[in-house]
Amino acid sequence: MKVISDKNNLEILHEDNHLIVINKRVGDIVQGDKTGDKPLSEIVKEYIKDKYNKPGEVFLGVVHRLDRPTTGIVVFARTSKALTRMNELFSQRETQKKYWAIVKNKPSKQEDNLIHFIKRNEKNNTSKAHLKEVPESKLASLDYKIIKELQNYVALEIKLYTGRHHQIRAQLAAIGSPIKGDLKYGFERSNPDGGIHLHARNLSFIHPVSKNIIEITAPTPNDSVWNAI
Repeated sequence: MKVISDKNNLEILHEDNHLIVINKRVGDIVQGDKTGDKPLSEIVKEYIKDKYNKPGEVFLGVVHRLDRPTTGIVVFARTSKALTRMNELFSQRETQKKYWAIVKNKPSKQEDNLIHFIKRNEKNNTSKAHLKEVPESKLASLDYKIIKELQNYVALEIKLYTGRHHQIRAQLAAIGSPIKGDLKYGFERSNPDGGIHLHARNLSFIHPVSKNIIEITAPTPNDSVWNAI
């Protein structure tokens, strides 16, 4: 199911009584932060309130987050029961998440499992991927494979096993393949829209209430590099 809400320009990938899944745009923040910018969670609440003529406050639970410059699948819970169960699915790693990334430098291997220890720096809001465990670091694991070689870039598909702060960005930078547009992690220039070429492409999980298998794929943003894939 895919619907476009004209008022808020939301791209809705899945909607039922318990969940709503959005294709996040570059620059959207999932939940309110110190910037004071209107978060995606509030926009989705307004959409639900308008569509279903709901009186009073609309319940909407944030299940997980995506970095502001990234795009793709974000899941919200419309009921407290769904929120509790979805939180359990994510924390127990009972979801399958795939991302697409565009990088400048081709990795040395066609596909590989990357294992690092991620340490977050709160002061500058970055993370560093270490090969060995260091104090206050957390284990990070992902698989990548090259899915297409473009004229100037390489497209990777990434299967994420842990959900660490800036994990994909930090791990790809650690192997010398920073993501296109990602100045924080070593790419030489920013993208015109301020985003980076990292996209939460696919998510599959067992629905917290119906127990049906849900598989969602998010179309990539409409730009020349993504379109080349």
